[in-house]
Amino acid sequence: MSSAPSSLFSRTTQCLFYNFKPLPVQRMLDFDYLCSRDLPSVAGLITPGASNGFHKVFYGVKEILIPIYGSIKEAAQAQPQADVFINFASFRSAFSSSNDALDQPTLKTVVIIAEGVPERDTKKLIAKAKQANKIVIGPATVGGIQAGSFKIADTAGTVENIIRCKLYRPGSVGFVSKSGGLSNEMYNILSKTTDGLFEGIAIGGDAFPGSTLVDHALRFQNIPEIKLIVVLGELGGVTEYGLVDALKSKVITKPLVAWVAGTCAKVFPQEVQFGHAGARSGGGDKESAAAKNSALKEAGALVPVSFDGLETLIAETYQSLVSSGQHSPKPEPPVPHLPQNYMGALKEGRVRRETGIASSICDDRGEEPTYAGFELSSLVDQQNGIGFTIGLLWFKRQLPAYATRFIEIVVMFCADHGPCVSGAHNTIVTARAGKDLVSCLCAGLLTIGPRFGGAIDDAARYFKYAVDKKLSPEDYVEDMKKKGIRIPGIGHRIKSADNLDKRVILLKEYCFKHFPSHNCLDFALAVEKVTLTKAPNLVLNVDGCIAAAFLDLMMGSAAFNDEEIADIVETGYLNGLFVFARTIGLIGHSLDQKRLKQPLYRHPWDDVMYL
Repeated sequence: MSSAPSSLFSRTTQCLFYNFKPLPVQRMLDFDYLCSRDLPSVAGLITPGASNGFHKVFYGVKEILIPIYGSIKEAAQAQPQADVFINFASFRSAFSSSNDALDQPTLKTVVIIAEGVPERDTKKLIAKAKQANKIVIGPATVGGIQAGSFKIADTAGTVENIIRCKLYRPGSVGFVSKSGGLSNEMYNILSKTTDGLFEGIAIGGDAFPGSTLVDHALRFQNIPEIKLIVVLGELGGVTEYGLVDALKSKVITKPLVAWVAGTCAKVFPQEVQFGHAGARSGGGDKESAAAKNSALKEAGALVPVSFDGLETLIAETYQSLVSSGQHSPKPEPPVPHLPQNYMGALKEGRVRRETGIASSICDDRGEEPTYAGFELSSLVDQQNGIGFTIGLLWFKRQLPAYATRFIEIVVMFCADHGPCVSGAHNTIVTARAGKDLVSCLCAGLLTIGPRFGGAIDDAARYFKYAVDKKLSPEDYVEDMKKKGIRIPGIGHRIKSADNLDKRVILLKEYCFKHFPSHNCLDFALAVEKVTLTKAPNLVLNVDGCIAAAFLDLMMGSAAFNDEEIADIVETGYLNGLFVFARTIGLIGHSLDQKRLKQPLYRHPWDDVMYL
């Protein structure tokens, strides 16, 4: 470590984040923004096996993209300026990924977050890092921070804590500890007793950390901005004695305030594990907290009587540096402001905004979706069918049983009408061209319009107009003729008075039997009698029959008022029945062609009139 660089981080330091987690990455970018860094501290994210891409994060109020790489080597080559590797791998893969990172010449500091890394693996990483003159922080660490410059992942906690501890600007204290939690407490103490932290490192609580307390204290000795060193050790192990040797040999000459936690261990009659893997009693007097504190004090460290006195001792030592002229605190800069996340502000009731979408038919925010207020489980329990569901989602109401059954009959009758109609033909041609199911379906649906399947709305509109105006069938036919409008719902290419459409016959029978009234259907049939006197194929077709019957359904069910009926007709609800029904058949034709393995369709030339 002696030849390693004194400062690990700066305002231009960038890292590679392995097995990244969105929240720690965002917290690093929030810290960057508070510190007014020019560059984001995260240069790249590594997801093993990923096919690259980008991750979107906030930098203040702006959003930026951070590249994602599939391997450590690829990321290191693409981002050679990044010299810190933050490893969020689990303890199972932390060794192999950290070992790969140490192989990259551009990566100088490797941070291992995971707990439970086998000691044998950690020792291998330590040896490799020393040989390459690199630094390992961890395992079992929260990381570290250089105030105003660079923060590792979740170090120092929330933005509020960072601002409270004044970590957005550099102070003059170098702090090192095994504990990440106690580090947060110490950052707070330092902000109140000194001008704050310059750099803080949590080496991790394992028995064999990648770097030791003395490794970092020696670095602090060589950093001019650091005037005071604070060390927080713990019982177990002998790493604190490295500090003792450094103090005795005058390698460390800056004031060093130290405390070794765990003095209470002496009251326990047997060995006790104090949280960290390396914090345990029973290792002999030399590993006790009391022995370490005594040795540090004898070597020249400033050691309080108890932890309660640590804060006061730090304050007195710092004030001594200031009063003696060894340190001049800088003026306090303005406290930075970080834009609050919208969802957090919304939850606190501090902001409001207009919604982008309004929906009144379905709500998916609870344990189960609801359709117009009906829970899905209730639809199943009551054995309601697709007609009932259409009533809820299209008309926002519970329709009577005869009405939902009528809708289901319409869907059955309109599901298909053979392969020769234009919609089915388009779907078949598209399927035989090798296109996917959705493309085949869309090809067929796009043919639906005034000449094919799309006349239900127009038929309902004109039949309603005539009934509302109390026109006679003869006057209605004459009126349409004068306007030059073909009567929607009347006429068929192959059906006639002698060959009626069976679907129309069945629909009429159902309506006459189950509907409370059928005035519109009666009017449509009366119009048919008039038009049949002009040509035998001017029959009431299925579109016209559905239109007239649906008008009767709405008028006779007492579920709709006049204004709602007018709105439904004008909005175009009824064509939805044909679109929904014919979707079933078009899907069938597409699948049928795939199943039959039909080749690419080419229209025969002898069926074309060439001009």
